[in-house]
Amino acid sequence: MPAAPELISPRSPRVAAARRLARRNFRGKERLFLAEGPQAVREAAAHRVDDAATLVELFATVEAAERYADIVGDARAAGARVHLADEEVIADISTTVTPQGLVGICRFLDTPFEEILAARPKLVAVLAHVRDPGNAGTVLRCADAAGAEAVVLTDASVDLYNPKAVRASVGSLFHLPVAVGVPVEAAVQGLKDAGVRILAADGAGEDDLDDELDKGTMGGPTAWVFGNEAWGLPEETRALADAVVRVPIHGKAESLNLATAAAVCLYASARAQRASGGCRSVTDS
Repeated sequence: MPAAPELISPRSPRVAAARRLARRNFRGKERLFLAEGPQAVREAAAHRVDDAATLVELFATVEAAERYADIVGDARAAGARVHLADEEVIADISTTVTPQGLVGICRFLDTPFEEILAARPKLVAVLAHVRDPGNAGTVLRCADAAGAEAVVLTDASVDLYNPKAVRASVGSLFHLPVAVGVPVEAAVQGLKDAGVRILAADGAGEDDLDDELDKGTMGGPTAWVFGNEAWGLPEETRALADAVVRVPIHGKAESLNLATAAAVCLYASARAQRASGGCRSVTDS
């Protein structure tokens, strides 16, 4: 028979402490955040910062603990405290409508911007004015998939540890260095000083992504700067870039959403950087 749930009341002090992490001020104070679902918890259990395990605590329903026994085992091996809890407790901690039965508590894992620069990255995504946490997490996932070596969230962007951003990253948050709270001017200047070309992605950009690819100018270290979902990049941010680039619209669509445009731009750079010779346009039909 499975073990009875250990935490039967949402009023438990441990449950209350976990629930508070849904709020930004408590996350910042405790330097802890929530990771929900099997994929995020699995990645958190495998991740370490300065020899310290990122996952410090795990809440699981009995059913989820049985279904994801390997993940629970990894959490215990990482030194995390594991609590069996009933569904009411998990629902109380979770920020999703349909919880998957696993909620982890993790240490902050952002990387100082200076360390990112010291690593001489070749491909970076800079989220300059991104306010929607779902978009931020999705762009982080795109950057991870494209092989980017870092992501930078400026001080004008959403909190990296917002539960929706963590979920939208689908574990990519644990895969690559992310710097947070960097002023956009400092981010751009630091990357330029590190030999990185700055490309601002904007639907009204003077330069066309296809033309940039055809000219062979995208093979070097590159940072893409992405702006706000509704109004793009302000003029002062555009002025900081080496070029302002638009993704061409070959059909009748009015525009691309932020995450889609980011995926196209990042993969274009990834392909150009990996090509031994010139590369064909990634937007050709």
